[in-house]
Amino acid sequence: MILFYMSSFRQIAIIGSTASGKTDLAIEYALKNSANILSLDSLAIYKEIDIASAKPTKDERKGIKHFGIDEIYPNQSFDVTIFIELYKRAKRDSISQNKNLVIVGGTSFYLKSLIDGISPMPKISQKNLTKTKELLLDLKEAYSFLYSIDKNYMQNIKPTDSYRIEKMLNLYFETSLIPTEYFRANPPKPTIDKPLPIYEIDTPREILRERIKIRTQKMLDMGLIDEIAYLEKKYTQEPNCMKAIGIKEVLDYFNGLYSIDELKEKIVINTARLAKRQRTFNQSQFKYKTTLPLKELYKLLV
Repeated sequence: MILFYMSSFRQIAIIGSTASGKTDLAIEYALKNSANILSLDSLAIYKEIDIASAKPTKDERKGIKHFGIDEIYPNQSFDVTIFIELYKRAKRDSISQNKNLVIVGGTSFYLKSLIDGISPMPKISQKNLTKTKELLLDLKEAYSFLYSIDKNYMQNIKPTDSYRIEKMLNLYFETSLIPTEYFRANPPKPTIDKPLPIYEIDTPREILRERIKIRTQKMLDMGLIDEIAYLEKKYTQEPNCMKAIGIKEVLDYFNGLYSIDELKEKIVINTARLAKRQRTFNQSQFKYKTTLPLKELYKLLV
């Protein structure tokens, strides 16, 4: 019976800029095609970040099982390797339930990692974690050190990218291999090794901008400011998720940098910039995909 489920299992991906309508389309598709949903959202994965992430409410999910939503707390670490494990669980559970799977969201880097694969990373000892932490006290010095031992790899990393600099320091201290040598010896292995139908929502910029404005006002009306105040009090501003769009602007509002109208405009501007980056990434990274306006994709998929 399991073999039958595996042979009949189908999965698709729906991508597009933030506020383009991906979530509603995925839910309608899942209802029509007996599917579970895996969220490709780097913020919706956190519990208690409900309004800022614009995650669908339990009512909006319409009884569909969602993976990748409310999985961890804001002070817990998260990276693409955890997402890959989430995908494996979503696929395994869907097959066992005789369900299909819809992968949907705006963080398309995760989808790219599933298709292209990532190199396995070693477990870092506490000794080397401490060594990295000490060097990171001066980010400029940490970057210069890595650049001096592996110019070819580090020239593609920004000197301000503390996350990747930390990863490469840990890797070097643990393995004694520069990143170029390590990744050459440990090539990436794809998690999704069969063709995956990818559908991209094409939204004109002026329409997307208006959708972003409406969603931003809705978030404020729902209590975005109170949610961020609660998160800051409970988790401080240290976790990476507290630097996300919609959160960092409210924190600046708390510091007196913006009026309420300026806060709204700042969130709209930064979200629109994010949408542009998402669109550029999707256009350059996914060669084989179907790109259509939202209404056309509804006709095609639902």
